[in-house]
Amino acid sequence: MKNTLLILLIILASAQINAQLIKEKSIDVSVGFGYSVPYDDVDITGSGFYLQGEFVLTLSKWIDIRPYAGLILAKTDENEQIGAFFKSNANAFLMGSKARFTIPIPWIAPYLESGIGASIGSFETLTPFTNIDKNGLILHIPFSLGLELGAKHNFDIGFTYYFHPSVEQFSGAAAIGVSFPLDN
Repeated sequence: MKNTLLILLIILASAQINAQLIKEKSIDVSVGFGYSVPYDDVDITGSGFYLQGEFVLTLSKWIDIRPYAGLILAKTDENEQIGAFFKSNANAFLMGSKARFTIPIPWIAPYLESGIGASIGSFETLTPFTNIDKNGLILHIPFSLGLELGAKHNFDIGFTYYFHPSVEQFSGAAAIGVSFPLDN
């Protein structure tokens, strides 16, 4: 009985404790030029549009956790293809989570981020060495590098890549973004 009462008191007390792990919360929106490129060393590229939203959980000036959702629409221009049928297309909804590591320099803060996610959509990689046409849910590995700009680092420019091993291509973007702080 004493052990049960002690466990109950510990649970009630721990429910009232607010650990200050998350320092700030914000929403980050990025838009840019999207593209898809096969892993093979060939001159085939799809281009198009990229959009992403992130829920930013700031742990410190150095580290953020970023659950994200995005959209990549990239199609090979038929006039620029090497061969008549070579393609690198990616039309997908992206979601996952990544961690951003930032060097907090005033006004310009370089960053690097990576994580894991999933893509839902269609991917086509058709080169002299690869012939993959896949629809559905696939794994991707996000990787980004860029600069946070401004006094509060609420603007950024960066290059974002999503490596899709099962379709032997990566999609990505050259994007600009803005961050909107949320009140706690």
